[in-house]
Formats: sequence, structure tokens, C-alpha cells
Amino acid sequence: MMESNKLNTTMTSSEKFAVDNAVNNFNKANTVNGRTASQQLGKDDFLKLLITQLSNQDPTNPMEDTQFIAQMAQFSSLEQMTNMNESFNKMAAMINSSQAAATIGRTVDIDVGDTTARGVVEATTMGSQPQVMVNGMYYDLDKIKAVYGY
Repeated sequence: MMESNKLNTTMTSSEKFAVDNAVNNFNKANTVNGRTASQQLGKDDFLKLLITQLSNQDPTNPMEDTQFIAQMAQFSSLEQMTNMNESFNKMAAMINSSQAAATIGRTVDIDVGDTTARGVVEATTMGSQPQVMVNGMYYDLDKIKAVYGY
């Protein structure tokens, strides 16, 4: 006698939550018309809103010049903050690269999961996430737990 196997199609609330989270994360990561979804407004978005506002204003009741000047000042401020943020990111990348380069030729302890590996730094990569080569393998700079003198 052959017994039929029934599939249980009922999900628990925790399984449903996990699936919903996975679907939401996947949908947020997808691109629409070549654009990726963003949770932040940037200077381009602000400028598009301003242009749309000017294009669609009532000709008999245009935006007051004080409002326009205030919005342009906000746009200028946003652009300056964006440029400053880019400069800080570049500076952080240079500092990280400099820290990595300073370890060349030194003995270091590297955190490798639940153990520690020791070796001499042979080379480094540059950029915002520099890596060091120890014993022929590249490791992230933040994996270094100790640096020893010459």
C-alpha cells in the first residue's frame, strides 16, 4: 500500500516574517529603469524637486523670490555638505592606506576566526578598505590585532 505524502503549506509567524524580510530586501535591492532605490535624498533629487516646482507653479501666483532664495540656499548648503562628505571619505581612505603601508615588514597577529595567525606583512592594497598580505594571504586591515616592532 502506497502512502501519500502531504506537504505542509502552513507557515509559522516567524517563518512568514523571515520570508517577508527576504522579499523586502530583495525588492529594495532591485533596480527600476536603471535606477536603484535609495532611502536618502541627494542634491540631484533636491534640484529635480525645485525644477518641478518652478515648472508647475501657477503663473498668476508665482513663488515669492524670498522662498526661491531660501530654497537655493538650502540647495547650496546640501551640495557643500555632500562635497565635504566626499572629502572626508577620501581622507579616511588615505589614512587607512597609510596605516596599512606602515605595517609593511612588521610582524603582526591576524584574527582568523577563532584563532590568531602571526606573520610578516609582505604587501598592502590601497583604498578605503585596504588589505595586508601575510603568509601569502590577504586580510582586511581591521583583522590585525597586534603589530610588533622590527
